[in-house]
Amino acid sequence: MNQWTMKPKRYVPDLRQLGALGDGNYQRLHKLRQLEADGQPVAEFELHREHQYLGRVRIEILQIARFTETLLLEQVHNAGRWLNNPQMTVRVYHDAKMAEVISCYRDRQIAPVNDYPNRYMHHPDEKAQVNSFLADWLDYCLRFGHLPMEHAVWTSGDCQN
Repeated sequence: MNQWTMKPKRYVPDLRQLGALGDGNYQRLHKLRQLEADGQPVAEFELHREHQYLGRVRIEILQIARFTETLLLEQVHNAGRWLNNPQMTVRVYHDAKMAEVISCYRDRQIAPVNDYPNRYMHHPDEKAQVNSFLADWLDYCLRFGHLPMEHAVWTSGDCQN
């Protein structure tokens, strides 16, 4: 067989990487949610870098079960910074202390592995990529997040480490 007739190698998810992302995302979400721990099903905070408004992020509890929660995370206003506001449904596993993206944008479920090429041109490792994006987004929120003045006052410095 030559290089043109060889069957492509099937993608195998890196479970250590996915586990580390899930663990880290759980910790990041826990920090963010502690900052506005008033027991409400919806938490909102603003993103500011110095004096520049970067948008507002909303975390809504969609479902609560004994060991899990389902959250909707979305950037609801961005002052024209991004073309598409991030919007993700995240399942939080309190017993395992992990969080993973289960869908993003238009309620599209994310398969653990995608054949490639596929109808929607999803990457073989799309689940890992989306969870990695969530990690980056949550880090950004922890760094630049501020409660609106009508709530309480905390700054990005309060949520570091």
